[in-house]
Amino acid sequence: MAHVCTKAWVHGRVQGVGFRYSTQHEAKRQGLTGYARNLDDGSVEVLACGEAESVNRLIEWLKAGGPRSARVDRVLTEPCQPDREWDDFSIRY
Repeated sequence: MAHVCTKAWVHGRVQGVGFRYSTQHEAKRQGLTGYARNLDDGSVEVLACGEAESVNRLIEWLKAGGPRSARVDRVLTEPCQPDREWDDFSIRY
């Protein structure tokens, strides 16, 4: 399996509803590294690195709406090369 990194921007009601924590939980369940962080425009940025199939499962989970308290309107993704190696999936501030 190939090791890939994908950056996603999740738009909708995704701040103040536990979205980053739920994303962290799901990413760790999939064995991924990276981060989730709130952006000033109200969206959440997610960097997910790991096996391609696991990254795709996380992206599908994001598109499906994440936690019940959130409302996801759209998810934009692009492959990326991270500026460093991540050893865990963290919440960035």
